[in-house]
Amino acid sequence: MADNDDASSRNSGPKPDGVQRLNELRIALLREVDEEGWTYCDPIKFHRNVCLVAGVGFFTDAYDLFAINIASTMLGYVYGHDHDSSCRPKLNLTQDLALKIATPVGTFFGQLFFGWFADIVGRKPMYGAELILMIVGTFSQATAGGGADHKYYCDADILAVHYYPISATISSEFAPTRFRGQMMTSVFAAQGWGNLAASIVAIVITVIFKGQISRDFPPGTCFSPSTLDHIDYLWRLLIGLGCVPGVIALYFRLKIPETPRFTMDVKRNVARAMADINGALHPTRGPNRNTAEQRADGPRATFEDFRNFFGKRDNFLKLFGAAYSWMAIDVAFYTLGLNSSIIFEAINFGASADVWETLYNICKGNLILSLAGLIPGYWVCFLFIETMGRKRIQLMGFAVLTVLFVVMAASFKALIPDRSPADDENVPAKTIVFVFLFCLANFFQNFGPNTTSFVLAGEIFPTRYRATAHGICAATGKLGAIFAQVIFRKLDPSSSRNKLALSFGVLSIFTMTGVFSTLLVPETKGESLEVLSNESQEGFMRAPQGEINVQDGIVIPLERLDGSS
Repeated sequence: MADNDDASSRNSGPKPDGVQRLNELRIALLREVDEEGWTYCDPIKFHRNVCLVAGVGFFTDAYDLFAINIASTMLGYVYGHDHDSSCRPKLNLTQDLALKIATPVGTFFGQLFFGWFADIVGRKPMYGAELILMIVGTFSQATAGGGADHKYYCDADILAVHYYPISATISSEFAPTRFRGQMMTSVFAAQGWGNLAASIVAIVITVIFKGQISRDFPPGTCFSPSTLDHIDYLWRLLIGLGCVPGVIALYFRLKIPETPRFTMDVKRNVARAMADINGALHPTRGPNRNTAEQRADGPRATFEDFRNFFGKRDNFLKLFGAAYSWMAIDVAFYTLGLNSSIIFEAINFGASADVWETLYNICKGNLILSLAGLIPGYWVCFLFIETMGRKRIQLMGFAVLTVLFVVMAASFKALIPDRSPADDENVPAKTIVFVFLFCLANFFQNFGPNTTSFVLAGEIFPTRYRATAHGICAATGKLGAIFAQVIFRKLDPSSSRNKLALSFGVLSIFTMTGVFSTLLVPETKGESLEVLSNESQEGFMRAPQGEINVQDGIVIPLERLDGSS
């Protein structure tokens, strides 16, 4: 009886107007997305598929990044204009710098453009386009003809037209609040598998070509153009195989729906968002493809609105803190990641006078870094990101990296003896200690700011600027990567052990400043994206200009969230 009285009271009360009903439904839909549970064993499997498909981009990116590190030695043998102490060709400083900064330069512009464009046309349309460009760039690199070293640089720019902002926004906007950090980390952790795949592929193809390379370069043989064919095959295979996972994932990436947050907050179409949620999270109901294009008004992404939003002190400091933190870690990440082969040669780790053994040892060194530092770092971060929180992990990572780089710089002379490739091939125990510190630095990059900078930048901005702001943060990081390569080349650590020690000292300065920039970023653990956006959600949807009523098509029918009438 009481229930009937309550129902009668509700029905006899004042009816909400159309816009109020839209706001109520928007909040209900956001709550459904935020509270929807996910697990890798979930029978819906939607969130798992988002992680896998979004992760392919990071897999391919990391594969290419670390393949370039390995391929640079091979390219040096084939196209090098300089020679090492054994009179073997190598890339000169200008060639090596062009190779190492081609990808960050392309990434810088790609992240700005694709981030901005994803906030205009949507996440879904841009997601397939950038993967197609990545596949084309990789294939073009591998099939470069004459003057391949110059064409490689240009194709690296194409390859780098980039997916960071879109992968981050898609994974964050689809993720439930309780596991958003883990979902985004699992996407980003695909970098580790890409690094591992590049190392394994490099080792496999190097072993396959061992006989040919050994015959081409017996001890004491000089290099000549006629003996370089098999090494030329090596780097082409290594790079070209990187487009295979992208080709496989292209179909699935095109099938990912638009995120409901973009549909509601940018396209301002709550009805379509409800249909997409039903189709994605509740496939047994199926989306209503006949849903009308029913729109309300709301905050719009304009230059004036962007200036007003980020002109507020709190919002600007968030953007600055996230962007600078990303730059600080990318200086270290790209210095170590793109130059590990140079560092290994400088410390005589696995050094050899034999051409094939040199290539094999570089591949083996990168495999050690991947298994001992990079991959464990990603997945330890995955385990703790929802308990420790993003900000605490980032602060810890920057602090530990600062200490590690100072120790590596101060102890370099003591740990790395003067040796040449002709010396005893056994690696001294002191060198192993240094390699351990090197692996530890890689571990705390990923169980630290390399992962959390990606996650935080995808959480703390409003939907209409989420991809744009993430792109700004990521592009600022790539400025750090470019700066790191220029400084590393100016120091030329391959020519002096003292200069390599100085390089680690410079890295410690950047990671120390990252501690302070992290203090400007809020903790995002357990908070919804709407709360983190620093915007009031009350009355977010507004009536467009002119009079409206329910019959105008502005308001959608108040259907229950389970799709029933």
